[in-house]
Amino acid sequence: MRRAEIVRETKETKVRLSVDLDGTGVCALSTGIGFLDHMLDLLARHARFDISGAVEGDLHVDFHHTTEDVGIVLGQAVRRALGDMAGITRYADVHLPMDETLTRVALDISGRPFLVFRTSFPTQKIGAFDTELVREFFQAFASSAAVTLHVETLYGDNSHHIAESCFKGLARVLRAAVAIDPAAAGQIPSTKGALGV
Repeated sequence: MRRAEIVRETKETKVRLSVDLDGTGVCALSTGIGFLDHMLDLLARHARFDISGAVEGDLHVDFHHTTEDVGIVLGQAVRRALGDMAGITRYADVHLPMDETLTRVALDISGRPFLVFRTSFPTQKIGAFDTELVREFFQAFASSAAVTLHVETLYGDNSHHIAESCFKGLARVLRAAVAIDPAAAGQIPSTKGALGV
């Protein structure tokens, strides 16, 4: 079973998160940040991951630590759940439309953490959520999952739509890249014979 649970406790946050890569798309995780919860819910739904757990963060300071640490723990959980990565598709890309917005997302489950994030927002906030935290989440996730991730919004006018297209795009590439390739017969999809080392 491709499942994992990670617990991370610091002076700033306490995050316990479980992920099932072969789930049904259910998210049972409350971060205390409404917009982040919305993004995680649609990520789970479109990736077909089950995500659950509990989060406590220093929200009296701001949303930064909680958003970043959830990204870290989700990335660690995905990496652990993938195990030796035998048989996975590994690569995926998508153009994700969200009304007037179009975002391109490409992923390589490579073991080499790298993020290219070419997305800007016309506003500094979406409700109470700082739009700069979208990049912080993606950076934390890519680093901790040890994936190469490219996110580029080609155009868009609405900050909510832009953020949503990024998260939905991530969900769709994750769903495709972690899928088991029937033709791979349990092989590691690398000429090195190993991923993540």
